[in-house]
Amino acid sequence: MNRLRIKSGDTVKVLSGKDKGKTGKVIKVMPKIGKITVENVSLHTRFERSKKAGEGGKKVTFFGAIPVSKVQLIDPNSGEPSRVTFTFLENGSKQRIAKASGKAV
Repeated sequence: MNRLRIKSGDTVKVLSGKDKGKTGKVIKVMPKIGKITVENVSLHTRFERSKKAGEGGKKVTFFGAIPVSKVQLIDPNSGEPSRVTFTFLENGSKQRIAKASGKAV
């Protein structure tokens, strides 16, 4: 699972799980494990112990990683979720294409 069709900075929609229907911007992509981090999706809270004596601990909230198979890219042209395909241009470069609209992402 090294090649992902979603990159950081893309806007995606969550298809399943507790955050189904939410949309957000991709913060981090982890292709080796096939997961991504999306803002405002999969919120987790961790309580950290105090570093110094006499101080209180902290409550830290962060976004957890979710499998890339649970999200779909939002097509910037139509605003609808769409699958992604690749095509090669004449100069040899690779370009992502939204399946729904057929336009470049």
